[in-house]
Amino acid sequence: MTAGSGDAAAGDPGNPAVPATPAAPSTWNVANLLTILRLVLVPLFVVALFVAGTDDGAEGVWRYVAAGLFLLAALTDNVDGWVARRYDLITDFGKIADPIADKALIGAALVGLSILGELPWWVTIVIAARELGVTLLRFWVIRYGVIPASRGGKAKTLAQVVAIFMLLLPLPGVLDVISWGVLWVAVALTVATGLDYLVRAVRLRLAARHAVS
Repeated sequence: MTAGSGDAAAGDPGNPAVPATPAAPSTWNVANLLTILRLVLVPLFVVALFVAGTDDGAEGVWRYVAAGLFLLAALTDNVDGWVARRYDLITDFGKIADPIADKALIGAALVGLSILGELPWWVTIVIAARELGVTLLRFWVIRYGVIPASRGGKAKTLAQVVAIFMLLLPLPGVLDVISWGVLWVAVALTVATGLDYLVRAVRLRLAARHAVS
């Protein structure tokens, strides 16, 4: 066998002995389009929220529109991740855009509610500080490894989404009290998971340094 024939055999996709390298998924796939949809929905949600603020406050029909847009955007977060994993559509664009879209949606809702005077600013600051801190920690340990999302982190996100959705709706007294209860749970999980991420990041760095030494 000549060198030329060997090269041909190794690179021939028709050769059953040599598995073909799967093509990288296109950036313009369903999962990424859902992520882009979530990014597009964020400014639409903000507009609806502030229009509602000038239309009889929380009682205006625009408030329901804002809540619906928020819920739709939040649902795309679960769907795009499932689609990407199920059909092997994970791309570099998705890895970057997906968390940006998540933080944009939650951040826009919290800031909007605080501007309207319906949510204490300290709640918005605590949650924003946690997300920023975790992002910085990811960069701090990126050369040593990736810290996987914990169950607490997923519960935190779910609690935030449920609490914000309930706060967006003009709910009667009892349900409004429940919505604030869910919010306090979300704040507690936000702080707890942030501290947990800090501990795991420090342990990862120390373990990597000990392994090198």
